Amino acid sequence: MKVLLVDDSGVMRKIIARGLNSLWVDDVVEAADGVEAVAKFGDGEGFDLILTDWNMPNMNGLELVKTIRGGGHKLPIMMITTESEKAQVMLAIQAGVNDYLVKPFDQDTLQQKLERVLPCPANA
Repeated sequence: MKVLLVDDSGVMRKIIARGLNSLWVDDVVEAADGVEAVAKFGDGEGFDLILTDWNMPNMNGLELVKTIRGGGHKLPIMMITTESEKAQVMLAIQAGVNDYLVKPFDQDTLQQKLERVLPCPANA
């Protein structure tokens, strides 16, 4: 399982990556903002999921989602952010986000959200 993890906080990327690795995600590619994420995403080959923060410099998470969806890519995208107002959640969903996880969160919540957007290899 290969995930593109996008967050401007290096500490948050490490925390989320560690959580993903303790589940069934074995390859986490990190990016510090949407611009770096688009470059690392390339043609999207091999990625199973994008996890992105909303508030980042250069290109925010919402712009990243619109860019990925604008390229015709259908892979799941989950927004992981402190933005929890209903209007924000609706904007993200309208842009093409498959699910939404509000920070802070625990490992069980991360696992539940992942299982909603991806098939767990242990259950396959």
